[in-house]
Parts: sequence; C-alpha cells; structure tokens
Amino acid sequence: MSERLVALITAPERAVADAIADALVERRHAACVNIIPGVTSVYRWAGQIERDEEWLLVAKTSESAYKGLEACVLDLHPDELPEIVAVSVTTGLAGYLAWVGTETEAQG
Repeated sequence: MSERLVALITAPERAVADAIADALVERRHAACVNIIPGVTSVYRWAGQIERDEEWLLVAKTSESAYKGLEACVLDLHPDELPEIVAVSVTTGLAGYLAWVGTETEAQG
C-alpha cells in the first residue's frame, strides 16, 4: 500500500479550480478534492511582491498517484509555475485512508 498524501494546489479562478478538481477525480489522481474560495496569496515573483485572490484545492491522494496528479495540474493550470505541494498523512481514519487508496490505485 502506498503512502497517503494531501496535495495543496492554488488556482487563479473558480473555473480553473473546478476543471482541475474534476480531472483529478475523474482520472483517479485524487479520491477527493475540496475547493476553498477566498484564499489570499502573498508572494514574490520576478522581483515584485504580488497579492492574488485564489482558490485552494485540497486533494487527497496516494504516493503512487502523485506523479499523475502533478502532470494533470501542469497540463490544466494557466500559471507558469503553479503551486503544487504534497504532504504525507501520518494518521487518519483507517477506513477513509483505505478508500483514498482504493480510489487512486484502481487504475488497472
């Protein structure tokens, strides 16, 4: 069984967030994606401090599905360098984590 991950992805608008979330679940790169509106990102880009209103996607996935998740986001995201950060899940409800595995590893 591969490790479970939570991937954090930002999107510049709702339509992009929806398209990425739909594709990730449809293609089994994520078992579930939460879309959270109203995130303000402050960052330095090309020597300037930027501030953008974004949508945060929280994708529950597995280590074995991560490479596909990353490729899918890169394909659909309009930004030159989109935020894609994955963190390991060290504990959680066993049944839920098993479900994440089933949904992301059933890519036969």
